[in-house]
Amino acid sequence: MAIKILELHHHAVRTGGSLEQADRTMAFYSDVLGLGADPGRPQITGIPGYWVDVGGRAQVHLMGVEGDSRFAKGPGQDPAMPHVAFAVEDIVAARSELDRMGTTYWVAEGIVGPESQQVFMHDPAGNMIELHQADTCRCQAVTRLDN
Repeated sequence: MAIKILELHHHAVRTGGSLEQADRTMAFYSDVLGLGADPGRPQITGIPGYWVDVGGRAQVHLMGVEGDSRFAKGPGQDPAMPHVAFAVEDIVAARSELDRMGTTYWVAEGIVGPESQQVFMHDPAGNMIELHQADTCRCQAVTRLDN
């Protein structure tokens, strides 16, 4: 049985390795595309950037990283690489299903909060995919405690 994806949460892109490059990219998303930054994005050591709100239902994560981030677990296993993120109802059940299907993945924990758990894998074309528990991120405006 396939994993049940509930929704698209974010698409992560790189802006280059400095806050200035992230600022210029954010200015484009704001000035040209009319999108605003989520003011509650946590500070992620070594990854300056912005989480850009898109209609209150998803985000684009702008990451000021060049090369491997400090969170990389090996070649092709860097959560700061461009990726698309989906929410699942139960991350533990999703991991069990990936194990049952023999799908290769790795886990990043504690990057965006002490209890965060993100599961990463690559599709056959090499694109990185993230899965995380629904209602545990800021991607949707309705799940934010500060709204």
